[in-house]
Amino acid sequence: MPMGLACCAIELMATAASRFDIARFGSEVMRFSPRQCDVMIVAGTVTYKMALAVKRIWEQMPEPKWCIAMGACASSGGMYRSYAVLQGIDQLIPVDVYVSGCPPRPEALLEGLIRLQEKIESEPSFLNQKPKLTRELMPEIEKRTPPRPSVRGGVTGGTPSPTSLV
Repeated sequence: MPMGLACCAIELMATAASRFDIARFGSEVMRFSPRQCDVMIVAGTVTYKMALAVKRIWEQMPEPKWCIAMGACASSGGMYRSYAVLQGIDQLIPVDVYVSGCPPRPEALLEGLIRLQEKIESEPSFLNQKPKLTRELMPEIEKRTPPRPSVRGGVTGGTPSPTSLV
């Protein structure tokens, strides 16, 4: 559910274009009906006048649902310290991932979507609901996941085992 409220919405639209291709991550279908969505991307300045509409749409979304706050204005009110601007969407709805920037680049939004996917995969409810699938897929995922270079040097391992995630 894209909530494009300001200049961040242009970057949100650019993320879906062919140059950045959000379809690589399985997120290409943007539904504009709250009853068909599971992720709300709040992109831009949220005024108090618009906050009620955002809250109503959030409440219409079925569970489970997640929220991405895109940009400085959605995260903290940005440069607007006025009586009309909500100082962070997290005062209204729970936020799972914050994407920083003013406006954030499409690559930053893609990184936020990847982090949200990782967060969802590591939730205990997913692992508890699908234990057989988790046991079957973990060896395959560990084989496909290449080692990543560490920030401090050396190489970190691939995906953690299912027992360490619970």
